[in-house]
Amino acid sequence: MKPGLSLRVSQQLSLTPQLQQAIRLMQLSTLELSAEAERMLDENPFLERDDERADREEFGLDAADAGVSEGDLVSERAQDLEADDDAPAASSGDLAEDGWEGDGSAGLAPDDSEWGGEAPARLAGGGPDDDEATDPAGRVAAPETLAEHLLAQTLALRLSPQDMAALRFLIESLDEDGYLHDSLAQLAATLTGEGDDTEQLEELAHRFTLALRLLQSFEPAGVGAHDLTECLMLQLKAMLAETGGDAARRQAVNTALVICALPDALPLLAKRDARRLAKASGATAEQTRAAMQLIARMEPKPGRRFAGVERNIIVPDVIVSLSGAPGQPRLRVRLNADNVPRLRVQQTYARALRGWRGDNREAVAQQVQEARWFVKSIQQRYDTILRVARAIAQRQRSFFIHGELAMRPMVQRELAEELGVHESTISRVTTAKYMATPRGTFELKYFFGSALGTDAGGNTSSTAVRALIRQLIAAESPARPLSDLKLSGLLKEEGIDCARRTVAKYREAMRIPVASLRKK
Repeated sequence: MKPGLSLRVSQQLSLTPQLQQAIRLMQLSTLELSAEAERMLDENPFLERDDERADREEFGLDAADAGVSEGDLVSERAQDLEADDDAPAASSGDLAEDGWEGDGSAGLAPDDSEWGGEAPARLAGGGPDDDEATDPAGRVAAPETLAEHLLAQTLALRLSPQDMAALRFLIESLDEDGYLHDSLAQLAATLTGEGDDTEQLEELAHRFTLALRLLQSFEPAGVGAHDLTECLMLQLKAMLAETGGDAARRQAVNTALVICALPDALPLLAKRDARRLAKASGATAEQTRAAMQLIARMEPKPGRRFAGVERNIIVPDVIVSLSGAPGQPRLRVRLNADNVPRLRVQQTYARALRGWRGDNREAVAQQVQEARWFVKSIQQRYDTILRVARAIAQRQRSFFIHGELAMRPMVQRELAEELGVHESTISRVTTAKYMATPRGTFELKYFFGSALGTDAGGNTSSTAVRALIRQLIAAESPARPLSDLKLSGLLKEEGIDCARRTVAKYREAMRIPVASLRKK
């Protein structure tokens, strides 16, 4: 084989540190980006907030023609000279009437070479320290927990120290729903050693038995149950003690207790099989229906109202509003200026250190470059979000005017081809980014949907079909709910070709039960 030389030209994508940082910032949510900006401000001394322009704009147009003193004029000229050397990004002045003025093409400053343009940027993914993070939701008074609510009720009891300790141990062993999943023998075994005798173990189990009876008498009713059946029966027994002289209600509670004691009560209740429940319990059909309605109003999770529900704050990134005449409204798409981090590179420190030739010059150059890249990446992020939001609003214009039924089919590939970006970019931009509209706040992914064929030869969006299914179910007769096959037939009458399995998939996605469970 004769050796030889040849030339070959090829293209390959190189993920530079700057590109990696831009991709990472693109997929962050608004709250995550705010935390990342706070982290960068703490770690990078060459990055600072750009609040000067926002402060000057607070005066508004009314003060635009106001007289200015000579001293203020000199001060403003000095500020303007400094602003010419600064590199602000994402400030409130960068937001035009209909959105963001930046195009994402802002390059590095002409003098970046003095700091080493090839200095790599750090791509740390950590957030701010927990002690320094400011959570608005954390300032709200913490709600009372289930354990605190139960421990408060123990203060009215006169128990020995051993019994009180056993009762507190059971309270601390409950899960967030109020259930005690471990048996009393297992709980007693956890407190005794291997060398302890059986008599001590039995004594501890006996104390737990007495403590459990006290716990199950506490409010909320049903707390301390081992399973759902016991939880329902505890609530029914508490309700029976409060019925007084109401004979009809007492009868319904007693029938419900008999039904809950059946071996297969829960599956029959889930299927709403009143006939088999009446036969198994020996009650009449009317009594069985009254008992089923009573059981349906029970709380399956006694500790639900004490559970600490995570407060997820949705902050819209884009705001869409309608203006103009009602017949021909005009859509206005703009960024939410309150969410845009107002950052800039601290040029005072940068200029002072340009002539420095110390041992740490490379580390300083890295921090300066990182600050500039971070500011530029934020600008590119909001440029792309605004472009995608405007393209979505243009394609889904009918939705903003008429609602879900007017939603058009649209996939991410079509939008990527229109904007000249990769489909993965559209996926990152539309994830955890929200749009506030006159019809509510939606994630950008909400506006994408597959197409279903119509008899007219066109296509309709799956979102519009789901909305139509929801309307048909809302208008159905409670005594004769519509089955999936019937819903499919009604859609075909509207000219929409939607199979029964597709209807079932959309119905389950909207968490609507089957027709047998909707029947009343």
